[in-house]
Amino acid sequence: MCVCIVCALCAVCVFICYSPTGCYDCCVRCLGAIPYASLAATLLCYAGVALFCAGGHQALTHTDTLVQMHFARSLQDYVVLADFIKYFQYVIYGLASFFCLFGILLLAEGFYTTSAVKQTFGEFRSTQCSRCLSLTLIIVTYVLAVIWLVVFAFAGIPVYFLSNMASTCHTVNILSETTTSLNQHAWVCMDARQFGLLPWNAMPGKVCGMTMANICKTPEFYVTYDYYITAFAGAGITLLSLVLYIVPATYNYAVLRFLGRKGIRC
Repeated sequence: MCVCIVCALCAVCVFICYSPTGCYDCCVRCLGAIPYASLAATLLCYAGVALFCAGGHQALTHTDTLVQMHFARSLQDYVVLADFIKYFQYVIYGLASFFCLFGILLLAEGFYTTSAVKQTFGEFRSTQCSRCLSLTLIIVTYVLAVIWLVVFAFAGIPVYFLSNMASTCHTVNILSETTTSLNQHAWVCMDARQFGLLPWNAMPGKVCGMTMANICKTPEFYVTYDYYITAFAGAGITLLSLVLYIVPATYNYAVLRFLGRKGIRC
């Protein structure tokens, strides 16, 4: 994939910056001006947001089905969770659109602030306004990184719950195979109310024994589990991409500000 991206960039460079010295020199000069850190951050950002949005949307849809069938008897018992699922799915749509544009903005800002671009194309100049815009974008990215850190933490809650449920189901299956007494595994339960997924007045709010083991055997359970893992991984990749962008962007801004104070026009 990386080879294809480099080849595509090379073709674009040859097209937009043809030089009398030849296409090869032009291509080498253009590829040397690419902010590879920002490019990698943009690709990771797109991949992470895509995984989070796709996995999160499907996981929430299956969660509504699981809760309705096994953990709550009436809509009033999980009305808060149902409203959260409904509105957060709309947030996912907006999130995908926002980061589609934000990724392009990050990559464009990386091109304009990378020292390789300034050394290769002399017409690019840093001004007080451009440095202010770069600082603003760095601050926005830092705030987004903090928000995604919180999202990453909260995305781990359903993964932790379903992981514990799968482990508990395994325990129930072992007990059911080693003993004939139903009382030995009927006390093994998973309570969604303890994880904050349902209010304490929700009934039954928990599943126990073989009922829980049968839930774990359904395809719906494992599909939901896989989707939450996908969303959790996507949130982590997005957080990594934002941190990866902040580091070179902050360095470039510091260099521009230092050279500006020295009276060097760059």
